[in-house]
Amino acid sequence: MLRSCFKILLSLLAIVSFSTASFAQEHVENVEPKKEKFNAGEVIMHHISDSHEWHFLNIGETSIAIPLPVILYNVQHGFAAFSYGAFEHGHAQPKDLYYLDEKHKIKTIDGSGFYDFSITKNVASMMLGALILILVFTSVASRYKRNPDKAPSGFQNAMEVIINFVRDEIVKPMLGKHTDKYMPYLLTIFFFIWINNLLGLLPGAANVTGNIAVTMTLAVFTLIITLFSSNRHYWNHMFTAPGAPMGVKVILVPIEVMGNLITKPGALMIRLFANMTAGHLIVLSFLSLIFIFAELFGNVAGFGISIFSVLFATFIYALELLVAVLQAYIFTNLSALFISEALATHGHDEHLATMETDGAGHPVKH
Repeated sequence: MLRSCFKILLSLLAIVSFSTASFAQEHVENVEPKKEKFNAGEVIMHHISDSHEWHFLNIGETSIAIPLPVILYNVQHGFAAFSYGAFEHGHAQPKDLYYLDEKHKIKTIDGSGFYDFSITKNVASMMLGALILILVFTSVASRYKRNPDKAPSGFQNAMEVIINFVRDEIVKPMLGKHTDKYMPYLLTIFFFIWINNLLGLLPGAANVTGNIAVTMTLAVFTLIITLFSSNRHYWNHMFTAPGAPMGVKVILVPIEVMGNLITKPGALMIRLFANMTAGHLIVLSFLSLIFIFAELFGNVAGFGISIFSVLFATFIYALELLVAVLQAYIFTNLSALFISEALATHGHDEHLATMETDGAGHPVKH
């Protein structure tokens, strides 16, 4: 047990050290020749933001980066598809219409508008995550098909434990007899979030679940399924607030509508986005302390603080491994809860209305 923990700790230290080296090399290559001050905020935002190229690290004067496909639709000039690397040679084809401004944003020379359908770093990472999920589940399913009467072992057994946990501890307590109907969606959302959270912790990886557009899309999926699964009791409780006085309904109905249509999906969106972004920010902030101290007090101070920075960054990194699965669990659990509320046949107020009461209006217990 101790040997396994020691190996895990060494692996985390190696990953964080590699990230630190990449972080440092990029800072040295890009900042020192220009004699610019180290801007921690700008560097950190650059690392967690989406991009049209997948940048890994700098080795000496060589930058390892993969330019991604740029797909644009111009309202005046039609579609254009080319590699992001074309910008290194000036304006991109066709017709030298597009260029990069000082903030590396794609602009048009004539000011015409366009829609960006490019495969960015986040999109490519989501495709990679989806491919991993497809390979994992098709592999496990094929093993079950080949050996239907044989007890699972190895990776198949580990996957069965996780799937059973999601079914028995998350979905079934919330949805009961409707478990099988919603299990495919909830299981997919659990593994999709977990896999992308883990991929985002690798050096040079994309911050997919730290992109609010991604978390918003996932929350909208849950909202759509919730609304299409709802019954008349759900809408009746939302718009009529049964049992409440008319004066209270004026206030309660808008709150119920906003809570079901905005607040609940908003909570799903913000919770996942904020927690995953915060973890990346903390790790990069600890690494930035090395360059801040070196700039303020010299290289010796930077080297001294690097010991503590790497150790603290490793601790947060280990914590992020737990947060990665915890956020997948919370998102799936809340999604199952919201769907179960839409499926409920009787509201709390209707239940109270059918209860036997005494002369004072208090419920009678038998």
